[in-house]
Amino acid sequence: MLPLIYHDAYDLNLGRHVFPSRKYKMIKDRLGLPVVAPEAATDEDILRVHAKAWTEGLRDGTLSQAEIMRLEIPWSPEMAHAFRLAAGGTILAAELAVTHGGAYNIGGGFHHAFPAHGEGFCAIHDVAVAIRNVKRRAIVVDVDVHHGNGTAAIFAEDGDVFTLSIHQWNNYPAIKPPSDCDLHLEDGVEDDEYLGILRPALLKALDTHRPEILFYVAGADPYKHDQLGGLRLTIEGLRRRDELVLGEAVKRKLPFVVTLAGGYAFDVEDTVTIHANTALTAAELLNS
Repeated sequence: MLPLIYHDAYDLNLGRHVFPSRKYKMIKDRLGLPVVAPEAATDEDILRVHAKAWTEGLRDGTLSQAEIMRLEIPWSPEMAHAFRLAAGGTILAAELAVTHGGAYNIGGGFHHAFPAHGEGFCAIHDVAVAIRNVKRRAIVVDVDVHHGNGTAAIFAEDGDVFTLSIHQWNNYPAIKPPSDCDLHLEDGVEDDEYLGILRPALLKALDTHRPEILFYVAGADPYKHDQLGGLRLTIEGLRRRDELVLGEAVKRKLPFVVTLAGGYAFDVEDTVTIHANTALTAAELLNS
């Protein structure tokens, strides 16, 4: 069975904000399956990736106004705790993936967080924290519509971690540090073209890097009705994307960790459907 990691306090309590953090509970309710609650990541965990000043400022609420503006979400104790819980959830997912073949964190994927600052709604890079905790040769496959700039920066000099990002070129962030493999897409790319670009790059990365664990940053925002995206994937195309990436992991007996990243559909139910489909696809592949 696919372990599902979730905590009610994942909700960032953002109110009227384009980032619908209420989606986490909606996904959990849609799936209707048992979940495992994580512990919050400790300072020791977070400091494996993040600077002391950033870690403590986020924890204690002493970030500057400029830092909060760059993060693009308001600070609150609930927000700070939610990010720590999400990081703890991805750590737990990595541990469970090793024994179960895969695990799904109903949260996480905060790929725009850098060691000394947060941006783009991302304060703690939970995937990087989990990779540093699990201590295995890893690949990060990032399919969010936005480039994984924090991931690329954190692992730029780390030969044990291969970073792959497929994203819309003409979109946030303006500055895109190089990943090990960047697939820059033009506006309006649809299902078949997207999968045709992703497949050979993914297979080559897996064949050459030979990772021991795969982290899947499974953004829902390449969807054609996303507020912050400009690609044209359908819900079925996104399911096929999940099947491609996770299917290769299962075929190679490669433990995988799913994190959710972005999803800003005009109808939040579409975002929930896309994320829930990722979990259902992962569970089906593990059981096949």
